[in-house]
Amino acid sequence: MNISDILTPERTFADLKCASKKRTLESISHWLGGQMTTFDSKELFSALINREKLGSTGFGDGIAIPHCRLASCTQVTGALVRLANAVDFDAIDQQPVDLLFVLLVPLQATDEHLQILATLAGSFGQPEFRAGLREATDAGAMYKIAIA
Repeated sequence: MNISDILTPERTFADLKCASKKRTLESISHWLGGQMTTFDSKELFSALINREKLGSTGFGDGIAIPHCRLASCTQVTGALVRLANAVDFDAIDQQPVDLLFVLLVPLQATDEHLQILATLAGSFGQPEFRAGLREATDAGAMYKIAIA
């Protein structure tokens, strides 16, 4: 599975203003709940926060991949977010996070879930990919970089 299979321009957001990990996940949940009527923003926020309680999804270099399984999710769905200011995400390298890829997965999609997490980790592990997203002028440019 490729990023282009799960991301749309409408689910790409540049320069979201948040002051903490919790507020970031809350804002993203509200935004996605408004974008997609299949997702309840409160349910989504609760699922993302509960996943974070198991361990931070911040994996270093300013990147986090918050992800969760949802009963209301019928297909793997992604959202790309760049924060206006990096926030503490309890990342493994203790660096603040400014780029997030939110991954929402159906309950039964175990293999797909692992495959797309590996794909995302590979893409975000490339310094030039991260730099491109950080330097992009707007969400449209970010989307083009992400699916290239």
